[in-house]
Amino acid sequence: MVRYANLVGRFLSLGLALWLGVHALGSFAPSSAYAQSDKPAPAGKASAPWKFRLEEARIEDIHRAIKSRQITCEQLVQAYINRIRAYDGMCVAPVNPNDASDAKNFFPDIAKYTGTPLQPGVMQATVSDPAKQQTYGYIRGVKNAGQLRSLSTVNIRGERSATCKATCDLHPSKGPLPGGCSPACEAFRTQPDGLERARELDRQFGANPNLSAMPLYCTPFSIKDIFDTKDMRSTGGADVAYALDAAPADSTIVAQLRAKGAIILGKANLSEYNGASGDPGGGANAEAVVIGAGNSRSTWAGNPCNPYDTERAPAQAASSSGSGVSVSANLVVCSICEETGGSCRVPAAYNGIANLNAGKAIMSFGGGIGADPFIDRAGIHCRTVKDTAIVLDALKDPKRGYYDPRDIYTALPKALIPQKPYASFAGQKSLAGMRIGIVREFMVKHTPNDAAISDQIDKEIKTILRDKLGAQLFESVDPLYPDDPTIPNLKPSFQEALAEILPFHMPEYLFKTNSAGEAEFPVFASRINVSVGKTPGGGTLSPAEYMARAAEGLEPFPPNLNLRRITLFPRTSSFRFHLSQYLLRRNDAKVKDWPSLNANASYYSGDKLAAFINWQNLNDIRSNGLTERIKMREVMQRVILKVMRENNLDVLVNPLNTVPIPKIGGPVEPEINSRPSNRFAFTADAGIPEVVVPAGFNQVVYEPKFALSSDTKNYRSVSGSEKTLLDAPGLPISLSFWAGPGEEGTILKAASAYEAATKHRRPPPAFGPLRGEP
Repeated sequence: MVRYANLVGRFLSLGLALWLGVHALGSFAPSSAYAQSDKPAPAGKASAPWKFRLEEARIEDIHRAIKSRQITCEQLVQAYINRIRAYDGMCVAPVNPNDASDAKNFFPDIAKYTGTPLQPGVMQATVSDPAKQQTYGYIRGVKNAGQLRSLSTVNIRGERSATCKATCDLHPSKGPLPGGCSPACEAFRTQPDGLERARELDRQFGANPNLSAMPLYCTPFSIKDIFDTKDMRSTGGADVAYALDAAPADSTIVAQLRAKGAIILGKANLSEYNGASGDPGGGANAEAVVIGAGNSRSTWAGNPCNPYDTERAPAQAASSSGSGVSVSANLVVCSICEETGGSCRVPAAYNGIANLNAGKAIMSFGGGIGADPFIDRAGIHCRTVKDTAIVLDALKDPKRGYYDPRDIYTALPKALIPQKPYASFAGQKSLAGMRIGIVREFMVKHTPNDAAISDQIDKEIKTILRDKLGAQLFESVDPLYPDDPTIPNLKPSFQEALAEILPFHMPEYLFKTNSAGEAEFPVFASRINVSVGKTPGGGTLSPAEYMARAAEGLEPFPPNLNLRRITLFPRTSSFRFHLSQYLLRRNDAKVKDWPSLNANASYYSGDKLAAFINWQNLNDIRSNGLTERIKMREVMQRVILKVMRENNLDVLVNPLNTVPIPKIGGPVEPEINSRPSNRFAFTADAGIPEVVVPAGFNQVVYEPKFALSSDTKNYRSVSGSEKTLLDAPGLPISLSFWAGPGEEGTILKAASAYEAATKHRRPPPAFGPLRGEP
């Protein structure tokens, strides 16, 4: 029930200050210091007394401050709430994309456009709370907004639920439930909010918490709003008017965090329902559409912004943006993210923080809303690698370990879990003797943007991992990347391993055709005696004979069938199944199934509304996409393990992405040579572990452009050619460390050593300490 209103002109005339909730930023005292130092005082000088600072605080810093009576848990939580109040307002503006007079309009030749109308941006009341206004339609990021919108809900009494807001969340000690409140609020209001929980911890433990039992004692977290919380609104970012918008029970991860002493301070903003797997197609068509970057957006909370440049998205096609932003801007210490393709790793990379994704299902998905449960996995955002490992250790149940009956995938072999704590692997200072493979398939310089980041990461790998830390480097071979004579090649390469493994496991893959019906892998078609789609066979071999010979290295293997290509999949219909299952388990009094969900919801754009109607009407969930994903995971793991074992590698490295983050509402770098416009999804698809670490900043950007299609019915993105030099520090870039199943410890060693040697993490300058902040 998307509603349109003719409010655009009125909004723009009021000016952005009214909508952004401008704060008196001049009263804040920005910081010039970054990480808290562990360095000893110079010889002959007395060591200055350690003093706690909230900015960049680690878990161990919080515990040290509490035990030394420098701060109480309540004071700490209040300081984080103060930052949220100051910095987490609206950072985008609704605009009219059809206005050709707007000099900043991303859409050239808009007067010639004849496709589905572009939806003007407006401020409009939400269905869940008519008193709350939110952005609908087209939006654009506001430069130097001073705000971030990283959290959709903050755990503050009276503000944490739209169902039980204001006095309907009155503490029971303050009197009976006021008239007019939902009866469901009676039980809901008995639950403490973030500050009340902090006071409980102070009363119970004072300055002597039991850190062995509660390793996350008083550590403020945000939780991606696909994981249920019983004390806060839980809707997957959607504007849905549930009978009670808080879930009846915590998700498994949230329950474990609370048991280990964490403060669940807020729900992180996100791409609604993890992006909801797009539109499955059907009879519903949008009356108006929103195109352009910035799909880290929810109807309930709007769009978060990048803390290093609020005009830009915090991630592209990656839904855990609020998690990454809230950690980067020091609004929380850590966050629980979730990813299907790259929704944990991309926000970490673009927001300059650390991310740990353990192998599939080490972290439970119980009590979460999935976009594609076979791929979906939870992850951890913190500002340091060690903190991510501390959190992963804390999520282990003392009786069940990492197994959770609520998640079928957590029934893992016990041998995949190390005997030692994960945190014990973080702290490596040298990588002498470690053999590291560089994945050149993910470093190809397809465009000037790719080249700028790829070259910078190449330098990091050689000067830090090899020259400074002592690792031995090896590189894979890609025909589009020049061979480095100073680094030995992997033998076998990933391409050779694919040639041996894929034809047997997935012979149908070689028969893929493009949108024109022609063979996607011409080398294959040229060697066989049957047609591939519209492409006639050009050889004498039967497909079976070609595949056997290619596996033995006797026939050429398609050069475009590589690690990049095998991460591109057809859509699945899993979202239809999983959301139905989630609603059954939630058992809300009003929203029970797809029809009642859509009847009680609004969506931020016409195309989003049409997609959800089509999901509702999808009755057959069979799909080749899921079957292909299941088979390809086996291929991916076989390929990686073969290459790593035969080359005696410990870990693999590459940039998480080689394109800069786009502007909100603007075009993205187009896909080229199977390089996606956002991230490399390999480890998520393969279900294997990865750690992302800040690798510095990139100041060189070639802004992509929109171009009107020849039939005037669509806009497409094209790569930019004009070099732009961004203001310092620029935009964060990252280095990814990954390996096969069960290798989390090895990855943590390599990633933490690189982090310690570089200290690239730098908090966003525009969101420094507030006046009076610890």
